[in-house]
Amino acid sequence: MALAGLFLLLFLPVHLAINFLLLKSDPDPFNRAAHFMATFPVVKIIEIVLFAALIIHFLSGIYLQIINWMARPVRYSVASRTETFFFSKFMIWTGAAVLTFLVIHFFNFYFIRLGLVEGNPEDFYSVAHDLFKIPEYNIIYLLCFILLGLHLFHAFSSAFQTLGLDNRIWKPVVDAVAWIYAIVIPAGFASISLILWLFR
Repeated sequence: MALAGLFLLLFLPVHLAINFLLLKSDPDPFNRAAHFMATFPVVKIIEIVLFAALIIHFLSGIYLQIINWMARPVRYSVASRTETFFFSKFMIWTGAAVLTFLVIHFFNFYFIRLGLVEGNPEDFYSVAHDLFKIPEYNIIYLLCFILLGLHLFHAFSSAFQTLGLDNRIWKPVVDAVAWIYAIVIPAGFASISLILWLFR
């Protein structure tokens, strides 16, 4: 689960960098980037690995959550104080919110590319701009990225803990990078949404 999660973490900055092209008035750079990501053979192989990592990550998360519930079917009457990040207790739910967003995202973009949903796969720039004009879509988009940020912080720290980087030297560094990543990446996506919604 940790390795699959780390692979997914590497994908998000790439996706964000491409999405910033939506802020250009010229649609060609974004459409060319989207076309490249959809057709370049190496990227298509990475896409398969990405989907595999996504499935492994979510199934592992569900499995571990069920194991935890079964291990303690009756909750403690008094909550214990630990150093665990508060939202670590809600990872299954923030993960479910992210999964819900991904399903919506697939319908709006990936399924168009596959020909399962009506739309122009060579003009995702217009598709994105049309979506960001819808207030309800933006609200869902922003809410999901807030939850993603909460999910990412604990996910980042936990992945490195699983890999053994949880000593006194590495833990402060990992936690600092986790905070930066969990704020900058969702904030980047959210800023694109807000700019296109409110100022375009």
